[in-house]
Amino acid sequence: MNAMTPLRSASRLSHSLTLRLALVFALLAFVSLALLGVALYRDLERELIHRDDIALITRIDQLRTFLNDSNTLDLIKAKPALFQNMMGNREALLTIGTPGQPPLLVVNPGNLKMPVLTPVAMDHRLTLDDVQHLPNVNGVPFSALAATIDSGDLGSLQVVTGRLMTERTAVLAEYRFNVYLFASVAAILLALSGYVLVHRGLLPVRRLARHTQSIDVGNLNERLDSQGAPLELLPMIDAFNAMLDRLDKGFIQLGQVSTDMAHELRTPINNLLGETQVALQQNRSTDAYQQLLASNVEELERLARMLDNMLFLARTDPRSALRQRQELDAADEMQRMADYFEGPATDVGICINARGSGVIWAEPMLLRRALANLCANAIKYGAPHSELCIHAHPTTDGIQVQVRNHGPTIPAQHLPRLFERFYRVDESRERSAQSNGLGLSIVATIMQLHNGACHVSSADGITCFELFFPARQQHE
Repeated sequence: MNAMTPLRSASRLSHSLTLRLALVFALLAFVSLALLGVALYRDLERELIHRDDIALITRIDQLRTFLNDSNTLDLIKAKPALFQNMMGNREALLTIGTPGQPPLLVVNPGNLKMPVLTPVAMDHRLTLDDVQHLPNVNGVPFSALAATIDSGDLGSLQVVTGRLMTERTAVLAEYRFNVYLFASVAAILLALSGYVLVHRGLLPVRRLARHTQSIDVGNLNERLDSQGAPLELLPMIDAFNAMLDRLDKGFIQLGQVSTDMAHELRTPINNLLGETQVALQQNRSTDAYQQLLASNVEELERLARMLDNMLFLARTDPRSALRQRQELDAADEMQRMADYFEGPATDVGICINARGSGVIWAEPMLLRRALANLCANAIKYGAPHSELCIHAHPTTDGIQVQVRNHGPTIPAQHLPRLFERFYRVDESRERSAQSNGLGLSIVATIMQLHNGACHVSSADGITCFELFFPARQQHE
C-alpha cells in the first residue's frame, strides 16, 4: 500500500494542470529568449567580422602610403623588429616582398602557415569582398588580404596581411554561453513564478470543487455561486447548475412517484389481502371463489394500469421521448381519434364531431395518448346522447386542439388541480376499475415535453380541454 503512494503522487503530478502550464511557460520563455539571443549573437558576429575585415583593409591602405617613401623601405630593411612590435600580438601575419624574391619583411610570431592568395591590383580600391576568410586553424577563424603596392624605387611589392580571430572567437563563445545561461535561468524563474500564479489563478476552480463536493441528495436545491467567478468558468457553472436543476427535478419526481405509489397502492392491496384472507377462513362455493377471483383480477388490472402510467410519468425523458417528433396532419389525427372511439361513444349514445386543419409538430404516440386520455374521460363523464367535439385549428405560433363534451359542470375550485396526480373531483370514483387518477397528469406531462400548454374550462354543462402545440422552430 505504501509502495503505491509515490506512484499515485507521481501520476497526479504528471496530470497537474498547474505543472503543465508552468512547464509550458518555461519552455516558451526558454525558446523565446534563446531565439532572441541567437538573433543578437548573429548580429554581433556579423559586426565583429565586419570590424576585423575593416582593420585588415585599413592596414593595407596604410602600408600603401608608407611604402611609397624610400625611407620607410630602408627602415624595414634596417629594423624589421619595429614592424613586428607594431603588429601587436602573436595572432597577426604580415609579409612584404617582391614576387619571386625573398620577402623583405616577414611578421609571423605565431608561425602560422602562409596562405597563398591572389593579390588585389594597385588600381583597385579595396572592399570587404576582397578579404579572404580561410579554413579554421584549430577551430579558430583566419582572415587574410593580399594586395599589390607601388613602392617607387623597388617597383611593385606584394603585401599579405592576416589575423587569427582568437579574440573574436572567445568573445562569441562567452556571449553564446551567457545567452543559454540567461535563457535557462529565466525559464526556471518563469516556471516557478508561473506555477505560483497559475496555482493562485486556479483558486476559483478549487473553491468550486469544494462546493461541488458538499452537494448531495440531501441538498440538491443548492447551486454554485457564479458571483465573482472568472468569465471562463461561467459556462461551466451555468451548465453544472442546469444539471443540478434536472437532477433536483428528477429526484423530486421520483420522490413524488414513490409517495404516490405508496399512498395509492396501500388501500387496494390491503383490500385484496383482507378479502382473500376472509375467503380462506371457511369453505365457500365454487361460484363464491370465482366471484372473488374475478374481483381480484379486476382490481389487479387497475393496479397494473396505474403502475404503467406512473412509470411513464417517472421515466419520461424529453430527449428520448421526442426522438420521433414530426409534423402530423391535424385533420388525419382528429379523424383517427374519432374512428378509435366510435364504438365506445356509440354505446352511450355520444356522437363524435372531428375536424382539423394545419399540422401538429409532435411525437405521434404521445399526441395520440394525450388525445385518447381526454376522449376517454369525455365519453366516460359525458351526457348520453350528446356530442363530443374534437377540433384542431392553427394559430400564429402553433396549433390549438380542443376536446369538448356535454356533461356535469366541474366546479371552478377543482379546475386548477385537475392535472395533478390522483386528483379526483368525485371521490366516489376512486375505486372505479377504469379510473386511477393519472390520465390528466399524463396529458400535462406530454404537453410539458412538447413545450406546450394545457387548459380546462367548464361552464353551463360544457367542459373543454385545450392543448396548445407550438410550431416547429428552424433549429428543430
